[in-house]
Amino acid sequence: MDASVMVGRGTGGATVLFILAIGILLSARSSRAQKGDGCGHTVLGRSSGSVSSLGYPQWLRSDSVCEWEITVDTKHTVQIRVADLNVQPHDCQITYLRIYNGIGPHRSELVKLCGKDLQIPELIRTHGNQVTIQFMSGPHSNGRGFFLSYSTDEHPDLISCLDKGVNFTEAEFSKFCPAGCLTGFGEVSGTVPHGYRDSSVLCLAGIHAGVVSNVEGGQINVVSSKGIPHYDSTLANNVTSVTGALSSSLFTFKTSGCYGTLGLESGVVRDTQLSASSVWAWHHGNGLGEESDSGDAQQQWGATGARLKKAGFPWAADDADQQQWIQVDLKREKRITGIITTGSTLPEFQFYVSAYRVLYSHDGQDWSTYQDANSMQEKIFQGNTNYFQEVRNNFIPPIEARYMRISPAQWHQRITLKLELLGCQPPTVWPRVNNPAPPPPKLSTQRPLLELSTHTPEIRNNTMPPHTGHDVALAAVLVPVLVMLLTALLLTVVCSWHWKNRKNPEVTYDLPHWDRTVWWKSMKQLLPSKLSEGEECVRYSSSSEVSRLRANQGIHTEPAEYAQPLVGGVMTSLGVRSTFKPEEGEEPPYDSPLTPDLLCHAYAEPLPASGAEYATPIVIDMANHQSGGPVVFAGRAHLARTDSGQSAGSLYDTPKTTPGQATLSEGQAYQVPQNSSQNASGVS
Repeated sequence: MDASVMVGRGTGGATVLFILAIGILLSARSSRAQKGDGCGHTVLGRSSGSVSSLGYPQWLRSDSVCEWEITVDTKHTVQIRVADLNVQPHDCQITYLRIYNGIGPHRSELVKLCGKDLQIPELIRTHGNQVTIQFMSGPHSNGRGFFLSYSTDEHPDLISCLDKGVNFTEAEFSKFCPAGCLTGFGEVSGTVPHGYRDSSVLCLAGIHAGVVSNVEGGQINVVSSKGIPHYDSTLANNVTSVTGALSSSLFTFKTSGCYGTLGLESGVVRDTQLSASSVWAWHHGNGLGEESDSGDAQQQWGATGARLKKAGFPWAADDADQQQWIQVDLKREKRITGIITTGSTLPEFQFYVSAYRVLYSHDGQDWSTYQDANSMQEKIFQGNTNYFQEVRNNFIPPIEARYMRISPAQWHQRITLKLELLGCQPPTVWPRVNNPAPPPPKLSTQRPLLELSTHTPEIRNNTMPPHTGHDVALAAVLVPVLVMLLTALLLTVVCSWHWKNRKNPEVTYDLPHWDRTVWWKSMKQLLPSKLSEGEECVRYSSSSEVSRLRANQGIHTEPAEYAQPLVGGVMTSLGVRSTFKPEEGEEPPYDSPLTPDLLCHAYAEPLPASGAEYATPIVIDMANHQSGGPVVFAGRAHLARTDSGQSAGSLYDTPKTTPGQATLSEGQAYQVPQNSSQNASGVS
């Protein structure tokens, strides 16, 4: 358990001073803290703190002694920064500041600071986790006295509570502020988010901004920039900043950004989420006060009026005791980092709350009162000092809860309040439990009781907004890049699909798409056998038959490529050029074999019994064909029509002939398919 001991005492003579000093050293073992008129400002935290002589910096008390014994965690050592030491006369026998390693009778002196030409080390480091600080002033001593701060060795960037913004020239820097920098002699000018004048005390401004705690201290991240013409005066966290004139530079603090408003002013928090212990039933009509039991009083002074910056009547309690409260249900767990309050804002009703407690709950039933870190006492927050200006208080550490209650502890004339909560959504959420309905507020017809009030300098508060400039800039860069990547990916997929599906120029030809459709096959049956006089129609037999004809006629041509037939067997064509390649393999088994002098192809399957015509094969008159001359086509009708009663020597029915076609005679053969080179020579 960390322990810090402060003892002190002042006397009026040297003998008494010596006796009391011995008594102080002996009593230090049994007393955790003892007040004395030789000790001034004292805050002893777990890992940091600050102490000063009595009356610092206005005056120094003569013939006084004060001693502090400080203990930190055993894993660390102590480092001390003496911010100021100013005492006279310069007699080191009776006026000095001593720092010891350890506490008790086994301590050893580390450094003694006194004399005229005093040289103060920038940072004094001890050898262990315990240190004793002793200050003594002799008769007729005067000067400012001394002020120092300490911390563990975890914070080598420790600064004192007296350092100002002008003491640092970096554009951005990070320092550790010790506990105990809330003093009555520091000055701050400015506010958040506009910034603080460079003459402001750095750590005190950090307390005012709500980035560090006076009880624990903390790390600050500071950004320096160009000054502004005017700095406002505000009250926040018990620190009143003063108005300031133009300065060459200012500084602001970097924060986590969890300082946004939680919806009372904007209306995100609905009226049903606001409730109060009681409501004042004083109805203000036509500028005159009158008692009323009607709903007008509820509308005027109810909890729904407790929204910051909302025009009209605020919430006012009916009873004047410390059991009154106003409650906000945020509907879900929130990280609450601060609160802003104001009074009635009405000149004819100058009511306000000057001090209050904060209670919070996760389920609306079990309530906890907010306390400072490492403290067992309820914290009393400073409220307003008048009825119209805003006052901000920050919660360090923040509160994570769904329900918030403000319980007034002190007030002026009547409990009256407007508020806004600051915070954000926490990274983790507590289990949620429905809140029971609050008790109905009580009504009263009592007239307000006027009491005395105090006045302080005018104050105004501004909250620290989240820093979103970097997020916007990042989004402006990422969105176009993502669009370009998605577009490139889409184009790649489309091109790949087209590449795979493009037609290979080396594949064999097939029938045109329109020639494979059912409707075109039906139309071809209605067309004449020849579409025109100059159209060439060729019929092929088996590949062996074609090869034998080429050999007999001495024709040497390159084999033409043909599309694969749609059906098996031997194909025939009428009226259009055939592109079917004859099937390879054995000769088709005809019932009526072909003779060498008579070559004909099998006809297409007969049309239905309705009498439709068969396709007419095209033959070539090879006997009349002259070498190199045009090829003469002729139809043939040499097969006799047969039926079930006819001779079995004829397999096919005799197709109808077309007028003008000649019968096939000996020596006629089918035309050999032409290759690409022959087609180009104009054979028709």
